[in-house]
Amino acid sequence: MKPRTIAVTGGGVMGAQIAQVFATHGHTVRVHDLTEDRLAAARERILDGRFGLRASVARGKISEEASRGAQDRLTYVTDLAAACDGVDLVQEAVPEDMGLKVRVFRELDRVSPPGAVLLSNTAGLSVAALAYATDRPGQVFGWHWFQPCAAMRCAELVVHDAVTPEAHRLTVEVAESCGRRVVTVNDQPLAWGFVANRINAAVRREADMIVAEGVATPEQVDAIMKDALRWPMGPFEMRGAAALG
Repeated sequence: MKPRTIAVTGGGVMGAQIAQVFATHGHTVRVHDLTEDRLAAARERILDGRFGLRASVARGKISEEASRGAQDRLTYVTDLAAACDGVDLVQEAVPEDMGLKVRVFRELDRVSPPGAVLLSNTAGLSVAALAYATDRPGQVFGWHWFQPCAAMRCAELVVHDAVTPEAHRLTVEVAESCGRRVVTVNDQPLAWGFVANRINAAVRREADMIVAEGVATPEQVDAIMKDALRWPMGPFEMRGAAALG
């Protein structure tokens, strides 16, 4: 597909990683946050983070030329309207607070082009609720990313009944252009977490119960899940990896 112009609002850990993936795969990316200090931190994450551009070059994942190209395609702005001017797609990556996200999507709806798709990185909030906070619900849904974004290839797209085929198709094309494996699932407003996080939460609860009951230690639980079910990591190892970001 042709390169797209994409805005990422929220330059924290997730937003910076998402912006890096888009830029690495040829898209023009505007990273938006509220202050220059936050944008400077986002730039540092993209360049020097554990899975940033320089680390990717050092590990042989991308070339030095690709890293320079990605950096050239990234700009950093504090003005949301400027970030969204002429974009094809906006990826929201602000903290997981429903009130904050609703306010952000109302503002994105106001400043983004009429045809732009607006996506949330929410890990489990209702995407329908965010969509209907705007005047374009058919173009608003979820793209849930997983850390580290440069390495985790799953794109969990979360749709609701009003999502248009055109908005979904554009997002799938962008995701696939970034090397993602797309899985589209349905929003469930009465349950938090969609697919991956709901299952992971259930696993964590049961693993904690097993340890609390004295059935096994965390190390034993991890060993059994890896050796018996071929998990790459046990539930306690996964928890530790998630804490490291």
